[in-house]
Amino acid sequence: MKLISNMRATSRKKRVGLVTILFTAVVSLIASLVFSAVVYMRDEANKIDDARANRAVTSAIRSFQTRLASTVQDNAVWDDAFKSIGSANASAWAYENWGKTSEDYPLYDVAVVLKPTGAVLSAYRKGAPFDAHSEFGNSIGELAARASASGQRAVTSFVPTTEGVYLAAAGAIQPFEDGPSQEALSTLVFAKLLTPDIVAQLDETFDIGGLRLVATPSPDKLSMPLLGNHGRSVAYLHWPSRMPGNLTFDGVYRSLLAAGTLFLIFVVAIIATAVAVIRGLQRDTVAARFKATHDSLTGLLNRAGLLDEIDVAKSSLTGQQALALIDLDGFKDVNDAWGHAIGDELIKLVANRLTKTLTHTETICRLGGDEFAFLGSANQIGICSKALVQALQEPFRIGGRTIEVDASIGTALLTSDIPDGYELLRRADMALYEAKESGRGRIVDYLGELDLQRNKRAAMEDKLRRAVENREVRPAFQPLVDAKTGSLRGVEALARWVPDTGPVSPEVFITVAERAGLIDELGRQILEMSIETASSWNDIGLSVNVSPVQLRNPEFAVVVEKVLETRGFDPSRLTLEITEGVLMSNPEQAKRSIARLKAIGVKFALDDFGCGYASIGALREFGFDRMKIDRSLVTALQEEKGAGILSATLSLAHALDIPVTAEGVETQEQANTLTACGCDQLQGYFVGKPMGAKQIEDAFLKAAA
Repeated sequence: MKLISNMRATSRKKRVGLVTILFTAVVSLIASLVFSAVVYMRDEANKIDDARANRAVTSAIRSFQTRLASTVQDNAVWDDAFKSIGSANASAWAYENWGKTSEDYPLYDVAVVLKPTGAVLSAYRKGAPFDAHSEFGNSIGELAARASASGQRAVTSFVPTTEGVYLAAAGAIQPFEDGPSQEALSTLVFAKLLTPDIVAQLDETFDIGGLRLVATPSPDKLSMPLLGNHGRSVAYLHWPSRMPGNLTFDGVYRSLLAAGTLFLIFVVAIIATAVAVIRGLQRDTVAARFKATHDSLTGLLNRAGLLDEIDVAKSSLTGQQALALIDLDGFKDVNDAWGHAIGDELIKLVANRLTKTLTHTETICRLGGDEFAFLGSANQIGICSKALVQALQEPFRIGGRTIEVDASIGTALLTSDIPDGYELLRRADMALYEAKESGRGRIVDYLGELDLQRNKRAAMEDKLRRAVENREVRPAFQPLVDAKTGSLRGVEALARWVPDTGPVSPEVFITVAERAGLIDELGRQILEMSIETASSWNDIGLSVNVSPVQLRNPEFAVVVEKVLETRGFDPSRLTLEITEGVLMSNPEQAKRSIARLKAIGVKFALDDFGCGYASIGALREFGFDRMKIDRSLVTALQEEKGAGILSATLSLAHALDIPVTAEGVETQEQANTLTACGCDQLQGYFVGKPMGAKQIEDAFLKAAA
């Protein structure tokens, strides 16, 4: 029994020893695995934090560049700046607007204006003049060359100087719209010195820690190059790694070695710490992702977020989707009238109304400006669009103001032939363009014909552009005769384009010219050719039509004055005819141009009166010298109330002491009635169709002689 007992004891010892060995081995293995895991988490946490820091520094640099570039762009793409830099007092103007400001302006320390030749027009640093080329070397010229090639977009570069490293931004000085396409432009350069205070601000704003500007980075620190004009590093930002993994590891290392019995507790603590770190990084990633894919003003998805949702919809099997693009009609007028602060409030109210109206649509986006979008079921896109148009017709109340806007909507189906979100956006944008072209508050679905129409418009624009370059659009002249005597009082110059394919209606090519930015040049050519022809017609008056787009150009009056002076034409013989659209389209600029030209004797006639919305106040305010009643009033003489409407219109003109020309006169009966009612001039096929200069001379001038 004792032997058996000893054998059992030995066996238990062996088993205990074996278990102890196994336990020790398992514990050692677990400890090794845990230690390896801790080391791995330490290193990964360091890498993740280093990557975060790199992204933060990249964002800091981009933010610094974007802020300075936006400041340059706002100052360079400016009508007043373009006009003043080309004037005799350019240097003084540049100092007053930019050089003086550099003394204490927080966004830049240096303001330099370069002439198109590269010579320095104005250079100030901290409000004092300095030698820009000596300080910045060739860098400023290279930056100006890049700015000239970038259109209206400002360019930036880091520039080393004896004083330190500057961030410089340059933009071509040009008008906001309709700038000269071939003219060499001056360049505006702003520069900000990267002082320790500036670097410290970036450090604090983007939570980097220990950010410093150095010529050569230390190998034991993280760094980011600052690139110059040719992509070469001119300096570096470097900063120490926070190494959060090391901090965590150091906090638990000794405890792990000293307290083996607390091994599991430490493992749990380490895992919990790691999970907390990872979750924190995940939260940061989610926040960064949200910021990148959402609009900061409204909280809606932005363009990047929409493209992601379209990709998801493409791979989804839940049914066909469709995209609707929404553009607010009249939003620009709100910004112009009450400022961008009210405009931003309106955008937020519109976003809120979209969200309340589109309750079954999760993907609602703001693409920028006054453009929104939503992605939803193809079966519901039409219903949702109509509901949205109706919802936006309800006025908005902002600070005691009542603001009304409409919405134009273009939709496109997400079909299998669409390769990506960009194509879907393009199609919806094509439909939106068609909706806006056809009037306010319209909904248009994308069809393949829209691409054909776009190609036709592009072809028409190219053809018209060549025609304008070759001066193929010529004036025809329609007589304006005395209502009582029938003698020629004047002619109206009408633009005519007859390419090889046949005549093109002015209603077509004038619209194309306005859309393509050709109307200013076309209008100038028609004015020149008309004046050249009419110069030999003694005291016969000349009327020329002016587009509202032309009157929006601040240089319009200058162009007319130059043509009159060059041709030696008496300004009092010229009448410029404008439609009622001018009364609503930038009226202040129109009044300035009209006043300047009336001061030298040019007359103005309100064309097509009676078919629009001209008020008595507007007629007085603009000071028209003549009123031309629309042909629709003449045609309406055959109707029961037509004569009464015409009589009331003429009574208004006579009360304002404005002489009246009747358009569209086609019969003797109409001529007699219009004369009896008080029209002193007649125009129309009864008097004479549009004709060439020789026909005018043969039919009217030679007969009168």
